[in-house]
Amino acid sequence: MAKLVLQTDFGLVDGAVAAMYGVAFQVDPHLGIYNLTHEIPPYDIFAASYRLYQTVKYWPAGTVFVSVVDPGVGSDRRSIAAETNDGHYIITPDNGTLTHVATYIGLKGVRQIDEVKNALPGSQASHTFHGRDIYAYNGAKLASKKINFADLGTALPVGDVVRLPLGKVTQQPGEISGTIDILDIRFGSLWTNISLHAFHELNIHTGDRVLVSIYHHDHLRYQNQMPFTRTFATVRVGEPLVYVNSLINIGVAINQDSFSDVYRIGTGVNWHITFAKAPAAPAIISD
Repeated sequence: MAKLVLQTDFGLVDGAVAAMYGVAFQVDPHLGIYNLTHEIPPYDIFAASYRLYQTVKYWPAGTVFVSVVDPGVGSDRRSIAAETNDGHYIITPDNGTLTHVATYIGLKGVRQIDEVKNALPGSQASHTFHGRDIYAYNGAKLASKKINFADLGTALPVGDVVRLPLGKVTQQPGEISGTIDILDIRFGSLWTNISLHAFHELNIHTGDRVLVSIYHHDHLRYQNQMPFTRTFATVRVGEPLVYVNSLINIGVAINQDSFSDVYRIGTGVNWHITFAKAPAAPAIISD
């Protein structure tokens, strides 16, 4: 079955997402339509980019993703379709939504969609709901093979796609630093851009204690030692831990609580985090 996966910041409190479904089913009533999420924080293009990266590679090749977080809707920002190196398609505004996929998966080709020629028939007078009129419409046509990738528009250089700034991972003797990219949203855990492979350079093993330091605009906001564990249940409820998240990057959490809420920690390139192996506790000597 042809697959179309939708992501937006629309929420489900009105008919916007249902209208996108309706347009897609008009194109092909047998299309399989699935939700990535419709709870991206309003206007948060970085989060949309990250959630695509978190999800795309687990779907079969040929799946079409439509991502609509579009604060510039109706402006001169481009509408584009991209083919990834692993055979997925993404239709989205060219506003940075492809940042993580382009960086970590790679893009094979990009097309600029003609927003007049390729719009839902009868929608040309509306300029504020391209999620329905451009993205869902063309995504459904591509997923159902009523058009092919080249039919979507003029080819663009892959390097011309808009990219948002990403945090850098840096290493110094005995420590590694990166950024807090996003939250494991319902649970408030911090997801960093530091890979397990890079973390292993610190010679930290399961059960070792880690010194965690968190900075916002270079101001220290949190520092503590905590264990590097395989599971949350390794520590008591309410205690912090360092762990490996589902993307095989390093995360920081509190067992059964929100690290972000408790310590008021945010995300983005201005939130830096540093890990170092904690010194061993001194031996207790008794007479």
